[in-house]
Amino acid sequence: MSKRIGLVGMGLMGQAFITNLRKSQYMVQGFDLDSNRMDQLAEAGGHPVATPADAAKDVDCLIASLPTSDIAREVIFGANGIAEGAAEGLYVCDTTTARPEDSERTYAELKERGIRYMDSAVSGTSTMAQAGDLVVIAGGDAEDFEACLETFAGFSRAAYHMGPAGSGARTKLIINLILAGNRLAMAEGMVLGEKAGLEPNNLLEVLKDGACSSKTMIDKGPKMIEADYSKQGQVKVSLKDSRLMMDMGQKLGAPTMMIQVYSQIMQAALEKGYAEKDTVAFFEIMRGMAGLEEREGIDDVPFGK
Repeated sequence: MSKRIGLVGMGLMGQAFITNLRKSQYMVQGFDLDSNRMDQLAEAGGHPVATPADAAKDVDCLIASLPTSDIAREVIFGANGIAEGAAEGLYVCDTTTARPEDSERTYAELKERGIRYMDSAVSGTSTMAQAGDLVVIAGGDAEDFEACLETFAGFSRAAYHMGPAGSGARTKLIINLILAGNRLAMAEGMVLGEKAGLEPNNLLEVLKDGACSSKTMIDKGPKMIEADYSKQGQVKVSLKDSRLMMDMGQKLGAPTMMIQVYSQIMQAALEKGYAEKDTVAFFEIMRGMAGLEEREGIDDVPFGK
């Protein structure tokens, strides 16, 4: 496969893709609506292009990294979209956390055009992505997955083929559901510990060394304690994902009790102005429910914007 690759969507995750693909000697031609992100691509040695269609030209593979599957479908099928610029045989790896039914529909519609599509969700925060510490979870044809393994290796540490189109999206939602449960349980425990007069850093160290230990504690525990809500994820994105999980559970007849509680708390966090802050900014909602002072916290965007 060619070492020239297309990229559409260069937010927190997309920027991490650029960093690692460039380290892997890929030439990246990319598009984003945000001119600052286009400038960042140029500074990283990539080539900004004018439209998603242009990003799909003269490459064997294109990565899409977009906020929602509705936006992804518009970027793929709309005017100056990826499908318009794609040659037959192009591999489209869509890393968007998507509604699984949208992934299935996009796969079928692109197949009719001779374009190969995989819902190629990634698991990990943007900080993990910068370090190449991502896992790709793909749905689509097995031969397409095999063909894209080298590309996946350019920005991740492992890749798994989960089955037909939509399987990657479904797996990603399950991963995020369990991750949300870990974060909610940790937040609840940390608030309870503070109310009990336990020193937070000492408590966190014990939790990390105890039977309840999780990667979430390492990644997010210090952020909760320090009210460091600089973005690795975002409240508004986590809320969107929680709704996709509940929708999936409803369609399949599976219980989603925990994620319903989590979604309510994330909704409250959104309404309090934490939309653009890191996902665990919901910790302040938990603190408020316990009668503790809500802290504005450290951020990389103006509070409430």
